[in-house]
Amino acid sequence: MDNNKDVREFLMSRRSRITPAQAGLTAFSGTRRVAGLKREEVAMLTGVSTEYYSRLERGNLRGVSDSVLDALSRALQLDEAERAHLLDLAKAAAPARAAGSRRPRAELLRPSIERILAGMTGTPAYVRNSRMDVLAANSLCFALYNGIFSPATLPVNLARLMFLDERSRDFFVEWETIADDLAAALRVESGRNPRDRALNSLIGDLAAGSAEFSTRWARHNVRFHRTARKTMRNPLIGEIELTGDALELPGEGLTLIAYTADAGSHAQEQLDFLASWNTSQAAATETRSQPSP
Repeated sequence: MDNNKDVREFLMSRRSRITPAQAGLTAFSGTRRVAGLKREEVAMLTGVSTEYYSRLERGNLRGVSDSVLDALSRALQLDEAERAHLLDLAKAAAPARAAGSRRPRAELLRPSIERILAGMTGTPAYVRNSRMDVLAANSLCFALYNGIFSPATLPVNLARLMFLDERSRDFFVEWETIADDLAAALRVESGRNPRDRALNSLIGDLAAGSAEFSTRWARHNVRFHRTARKTMRNPLIGEIELTGDALELPGEGLTLIAYTADAGSHAQEQLDFLASWNTSQAAATETRSQPSP
């Protein structure tokens, strides 16, 4: 990825969304030629010269101190994910030998993690890596995602599914919102690992194959994927609203996503029915596989 370009477009996009009034500045009469704050206004709020800030906005974050980055984050009113992204961009601006190397991502699950997945009989769950590749899922998750992915199709990339597979638009009821979140999560990962060839290849494929992705990618929005409400359309139980929570597996580079329903809700009744149906299907399959006496 082009770090200078990413820095420049990120800072410009954050600057353009803040009005002088939101920044606590007096807006003088007359037509402003820029949307949001001017460079000199951001510089003043950050406590640096206009020339120095202009250098930053040209994409040169090399050697910038943490105190300046903190001040810039406050001036641009960055949220937690945006501030972390700015710090990641600054780290990526360092020479490759100084940036350090990250621990290689695990592509295979430890058996104990697979046992945890299998033991979550009433909770649909899957494990993905940071590039959104689903590496494993439990049987209830396969039932929930019936017609979308199966044990035979794993690993499957959620971003490719979302932006390059038309089935996703029918399965995810709030497709637009989930697409926004997914593109923003990939932007976070791109900032963390700008030299990840597989990730860069994925982003290139998505940009080439999906105008919807390209539009979202150009916004430079970033978001942590921690929890979200999703409504999915299952062929057996219809539309079901669940909460997906992301549980990071420390040291693995992997995340476990688990779906739950509100206690006593219609969604919980649907989930219970799906779990019962899934158990009966598994039992029937096991019976058919038994040799005849």
